[in-house]
Parts: sequence; structure tokens; C-alpha cells
Amino acid sequence: DEPLLRGIFEIGKRSCDVVLSARRLRWSPILPESPTGDSSVALQAQEEIIEMKDVFSVKLKRRRFAGQKKGGTLLGITIFKCLNKEENKLTDCAIHLNNLSEDHCQSWFRHLKEILNGFQNRPKSLKVFVNPSSHKREATHIYYDKVAPLFKLADIKTDVTVTEYEGHALSVLKECELQAFDGVVCVGGDGSVSEVAHGLLLRAQIDAGKDTDYVSKPVRAPVPLGVIPAGTTNILAHTLYGIKHAVTATLHIVMGHIQAVDVCTFSTPSKLLRFGFSAMFGFGARTLALAEEHRWMPSSQRKDFAFIKTLADLKPEECELSFLPLQILQEDSHEKDIMTLLYLGSKDQWQKIQGHFLNVSIMAIPCLCSMAPRGLAPNTRLNNGSMALIVVQNTSRTEFIKHLKRYTSVKNQFNFPFVETYTVREVKVQPKLKSGPDAKENVCLNAEGNYPWNIDGDLMKEASEVHVRVHPQLIDLYGVNTDDLESSQVTCNCI
Repeated sequence: DEPLLRGIFEIGKRSCDVVLSARRLRWSPILPESPTGDSSVALQAQEEIIEMKDVFSVKLKRRRFAGQKKGGTLLGITIFKCLNKEENKLTDCAIHLNNLSEDHCQSWFRHLKEILNGFQNRPKSLKVFVNPSSHKREATHIYYDKVAPLFKLADIKTDVTVTEYEGHALSVLKECELQAFDGVVCVGGDGSVSEVAHGLLLRAQIDAGKDTDYVSKPVRAPVPLGVIPAGTTNILAHTLYGIKHAVTATLHIVMGHIQAVDVCTFSTPSKLLRFGFSAMFGFGARTLALAEEHRWMPSSQRKDFAFIKTLADLKPEECELSFLPLQILQEDSHEKDIMTLLYLGSKDQWQKIQGHFLNVSIMAIPCLCSMAPRGLAPNTRLNNGSMALIVVQNTSRTEFIKHLKRYTSVKNQFNFPFVETYTVREVKVQPKLKSGPDAKENVCLNAEGNYPWNIDGDLMKEASEVHVRVHPQLIDLYGVNTDDLESSQVTCNCI
């Protein structure tokens, strides 16, 4: 940590001795000597330190007249730092180093910029997708009021697409020159983020010359994905940041915090349906399907109506679940706990469950949100190559409601005799279609003979068996691993 520069700046109306190294910037006030020469009465200089890894921008500070865009009287240097506040929230602050010497400031400015340019993961150019229809149609304001100013401050170039229809981002990603960007950012809800993630991974398969109808071993996404929460539940943002906060998400992107995340493929026997992170079949899917049928209603009213209506008409769906189980072994390490996943048997040793189920959840990430602070699937992780299979068997409406209420509390939502949890690598869901007098009980089936699926908040309809596989660390997301929060303390019955 050898000093690169040393000089005098005025900081907070006090002259300070400032030292810059590659790792940190530190300063302490220059104190006058005691008139009597008695060192005991001299105030102790309090040294302050900024780690350079927490700095995301540096600017020359000038005084300009109204309407003046260039030039102006040099006042010093302003350093912009990322602060970590309570509850995982990040914010920015400015530290002013005042000095009227042009040569002095220019030398410091060049050295500071060289240090910042040395952080490899920090993006210089981003492709941005903004979904103006997300939630309360606030995504556009969130981006231009809160996100874009921070990108500009960090000297990040952006190419913005405001999506006009469902699938717009997917079509753009298939055609745009991704090599021109260091990352892709989505401003929207879970459905928007899922579409962009799907588009990135689909583009990776196309560029690698892979078959996009059947994807057995997908290619990793070429660039990281940033998530700016602007939807209703924002599950992926909550899981990455532990909070719904646009500035926090933006600063994680600006600082280049990268987290590898597992991704699932959802396929039929004949084609790939989607890349995604989580899915629900049964109650969770039928609620979404009913909400989509009432798009004319306001967002919050539509979702509340669909939830209550589906709960009132609660009926199980008969299906067969086949899955390849995994076992998680915990090993102690001096540095951290290491999760090791082991296959139980070979690929042809599948386990099967057949019965009447109210809901089936398949999730490769913990799925945190404000309504489920410990996660919808707290027994999985962001990047350990496993999925949580959560099966809710047929039970009374009263007991099912008790199970749902547990998600909002600190109690274990799986501690019911009708709920089973498994840690798996692959899952196949095969609905059993009834015929004859019992055909009317096919409560999931729509007029076209398709069953609804809720994949990352997007509605998909499929008539045949759906095969779900998890692919470890298939995409990089801008963010941090929040798996060590309270949700990691939940235990479940893993096979």
C-alpha cells in the first residue's frame, strides 16, 4: 500500500494532509502547534479513510456561470463514494477536496481515474430495457429520475429501449450487437427480468450454434444482467439485494458486484419453453391466469381478486411428479461453509409421486420478497446447483390458508403434514387428464386444453409434460449473495 500522491486539500473547511495509495485515500487535519509549545494540549488529529473499492466516480469541481457548459474556475476534486446503510440499503455521498491549483488537481484526478479504471467488473457501456407498463407504470420515472443520473455520474454509456409490447426485449436481444456492451439492465418487474434473462441465454445458444429447440447443456450468458426493481413483488431484486430500492440496485451495477446464479430450463418433450428461475403449477399458476383474464382491473385489485377467487374455488389437480433427488452435505471450512451436492443414483433412478396436489413449486433461488421475507424456497441457494421442489397435497381450505400465512411470518411454512419438500436436480410434471363424468374437475385446464404455469411471474400454457432442469451458475447478475440472511436457517426434509 505504497503512497502514490501526497498533498494538501481543504476538506470540510479544514486544511488536511491527504495521502493516496492504490487501495485507499486517507487524510487528517493539519493542526497548529500549541503557542506554549506544550504538546499535551494539542488536539489529536483524527485520520479518516476511504477505501478506493467504495469509490465509483471522481470529477473536477468548477464554478460556472448560468448557462456556461465548459470551463469555469477550478475549485478542486469531488469524490463519489458508495455507502452501505442499514437493511442492505446502499446510497451515495460526495466528498469535496478543495484546492485552487490546476496542476495539482489535474495530477490527482488522473491518478484517481486510473485506479477506478482498474476495477475490471465495472461496466463502461450498458444496454438498458425499461418496461413502462410494470406495476404502477413507474419504471420510466424510476429510470430517468434515480438510475440514469448515477450511470451518468459513473461515466457509463447507455443504450435505452423502452419496450412497447410483450417479447419486445427478446426480439431486440436476438438482433443487437451484445459485444458492444459490458452488461444488460432491466427496469421492471419479475416478468420483464425473466424475459431479458431468457433472451440473453437464448442469444448465447444461437451465437454458439446450439439447437434452441432442445437445450441439454446451455451456454452461459455472455454478459451480466442488472435488475432495477419496478414491479409488484420484485422477487429477483429482493433475493439479490435484500431490499426493493432502485438506488441500491443501481449502485451494485455501477460498482460491478457480480453474483453467479443458477437458471432452470423449462421444456416439453419437443421444445424449450423458457429459461427461468422459478415456477408454480396449481394454485400459484391458476391465480396468475385468472389475474391475466382481468387485465382491465387496476394491478393491486386484479391480483387480490384473483387470489381470493382462486382460494374460494380451491381444488386439487391430479398429476405425476418425477424427480431426481440430491443430497446436500455440509462441510466445515476455516473460511466458510461449503455446500457439496451429490447425486443419489444415476440419471435413470427417478423417484415418483402421484396424487392430488393444490400447488407445486419448483425454485432454483430462495425467492425473497416483502410478503415472504424468508423466501418462498428458503431451503435453496442462488448458486449451489439445486432446486427446491415444494409439494402441497390436497387438504382443507383452512389448513391451506394457514400454510400460506406462514410465508409472511418467521415460522416454518413447511411444517405441515400435507407439505413435502425435496432438494432436486430435475423435475418432470405430468398432469393427469380426466375423462367422462369427472372431466369437469379438470380445474387447471383452459379451453385450448393447456395447463397454466407461473414462470417467474409470467403466464405460460402447456398441454404436455413439462421437464425442469437446473443449470449451475448459468448467468451472472449484478448484486450480492443474500443467502446468509435469516432464510438460510430454515430446515427441510431433504432426500
